[in-house]
Amino acid sequence: MSGATAPWPGAADTVPDTPSALDGVPYEEADEARLQERLDEAVRAVDAPDVVFALSRRGHRTVRSGGSGAPPPVPREWARYEIGSASKTFTGLLFARLTGAGLLSGGEPAAAYLAGTFPGLPSAAPLSSPPASVPARAHRHAGGRPPVTLAHLITHTSGLPSLPADFYPRALPHWRTNPYGAYPADLVVRAFLRHRPRHRPGTRWRYSNFGVSVLGHALAAATATPWEELLGRQVLRPLGLRGTAPAPGGPETDAVGHRADGVTPVPPLDVGGFQAAGAVRATPHDLLTFLEAHLDPAGSPLADALLAVRRPVLRRGLGHRHVHTVGWFQHPTDGGPMYFHCGATMGQQAFLGFRPDTGTAVAAVCTRRFRSRDTFVATAYALLSEA
Repeated sequence: MSGATAPWPGAADTVPDTPSALDGVPYEEADEARLQERLDEAVRAVDAPDVVFALSRRGHRTVRSGGSGAPPPVPREWARYEIGSASKTFTGLLFARLTGAGLLSGGEPAAAYLAGTFPGLPSAAPLSSPPASVPARAHRHAGGRPPVTLAHLITHTSGLPSLPADFYPRALPHWRTNPYGAYPADLVVRAFLRHRPRHRPGTRWRYSNFGVSVLGHALAAATATPWEELLGRQVLRPLGLRGTAPAPGGPETDAVGHRADGVTPVPPLDVGGFQAAGAVRATPHDLLTFLEAHLDPAGSPLADALLAVRRPVLRRGLGHRHVHTVGWFQHPTDGGPMYFHCGATMGQQAFLGFRPDTGTAVAAVCTRRFRSRDTFVATAYALLSEA
């Protein structure tokens, strides 16, 4: 246990609760017509075979769909979509719940959990006994560097690159379809344990799929539970997300992605060992349920974690304009902060965001790979920022 260690070194003890400024304001029917028109415009602005824009305001949902392709067997608003890097918001919430429960701490070294998890790696203490009582200095890397902690991994300050150096030779033969599938979990862990960051962990920000994937494996090792099962038990089931899964389902449930041309289909994403960074698939309605829980945590079994992921844990850039929480990017608005994350796979895109000041959430998905001057993210971002 790590009860004496703060989940986030240097973080405040309390989490500000920012209720919606529109709590208790009745929803007017006239709003629905205006929202439908705006969402229809958003759908038309995105050239993709399948497009869904879903908006929740004060608990009232408006969902509009369309696209350049023929209607799929599953209605677009009920199909499951690959959300790519937006999966990190689920991993962040999972981590916040585990740290909030005192099962682990953000200040603990990731390597202490991962050594010995695969054949050929050095052995470690039993996985069911987190090494909280071992001083951090005992886990220093060669050369005297402090260890990469769990907090470093979720805040992209671990010093790890976006992907392991040896990822690219393996991925190149599958670059247009499934580059991640050729790099399984044991290689992710091995690459982490042998990596020596150029910079002291915690001093520089660099977005890293590698780092968040390592975090997922560390959480699995710390709890002796596979990441997919851990996510389901701690996040998906408590929030009632029955249309969300960390693995492909099949043509009867999943949307089909396409290349940037919007015509050529691509196979379902195989994330290999990068599950925590990009494996989640979800329906637009489930994504709204996920976001609505962030807007109104009261009464949720994940209430403390949902509030914790709003807390700024990292500020960077000139004037500290870029703010990051546990899994979310945070931008200012006139009424208060908005939180968002984007995701892209080899054939799909997603946008998730919420604004506590207006009680608004936006979930958007499309089945076309990102391309130059893409309008998808900008359209979704504008919907949320102008709500």
